[in-house]
Amino acid sequence: MTRWLVAGAGGMLGTDLVAALAARGEAVTGMDRASLDVTNAQAVTDAIASCTPDVVVNCAAWTAVDGAEASEEQALAVNAGGAARLAAGCAAAGARMVQVSTDYVFAGDGFAGDGGRPYAEDDVPAPRTAYGRTKLAGERAVLDRLPGSGYIVRTAWLYGAHGGNFVRTMIKLEDQRPTVDVVDDQHGQPTWTADVASQIIALIHAAAPPGIYHATSSGQTTWFGLAREIFGLLGADPARVRPVPSSTLSRPAPRPAYSVLGHSAWARLGVPPIGEWRTALHRAFPELLAAQRGEVAGAAASGPSVQIG
Repeated sequence: MTRWLVAGAGGMLGTDLVAALAARGEAVTGMDRASLDVTNAQAVTDAIASCTPDVVVNCAAWTAVDGAEASEEQALAVNAGGAARLAAGCAAAGARMVQVSTDYVFAGDGFAGDGGRPYAEDDVPAPRTAYGRTKLAGERAVLDRLPGSGYIVRTAWLYGAHGGNFVRTMIKLEDQRPTVDVVDDQHGQPTWTADVASQIIALIHAAAPPGIYHATSSGQTTWFGLAREIFGLLGADPARVRPVPSSTLSRPAPRPAYSVLGHSAWARLGVPPIGEWRTALHRAFPELLAAQRGEVAGAAASGPSVQIG
């Protein structure tokens, strides 16, 4: 039986990955930030020594895209330093490692002169943000230390039941606002964390060659298109979602205009990629709706939050 160690198990993807492995009867140890600080070399060494994993999946990350612009050194310590420490530990223990990464390693310009083709696994990265630079450094740290047993799994536009995300935000806003303005000039692939978890497991069980894989839903849409689909699933009028350009939003870090990822590596492996984004959203929606409404009900039951002073 394969023994798994999941770092960052308290996050949205980590929670779903641990649950998926447990449901399959796999031997899995999930460690959240409190139990494994990936920036602490001794903590990483101790975790790998105590768990003796065959596979380590690193879901731990600094994901605050705007915050990284002002705190790139701190983001680098987590996204690159943490990945490097885990990879070194895997090298010493003879374990394989899966490093979760992001579409932000690319420029996000969509190959404007090439009709907006998806980014291939072997396209040259060109990050435009601090977050993207730190995640790319993490990719390189893993592949340098584990050339024969390191995997990079890039994903994007994640949503799930166990954390804040765009889908849950739209569920909340549909109940609070008559209309919602959403950008319509950023293209990507909404992706359910449960599907990424399944893809990571399939990657390892297929004895895949090391390298880079893209775990995103098939097809593409915009944030506006995704929001309209969510409103439709809620039984609300999609026309309440209004398109706006990205220029109306002022953010420290630029967002990719086009971050659609290609899936050729899965075809070469003989493993199907994640299915169409709309189908996945429909499958995931009951769980997300229950999570969001349960959270709101819990907050209401606990009473209002009052700050004094």
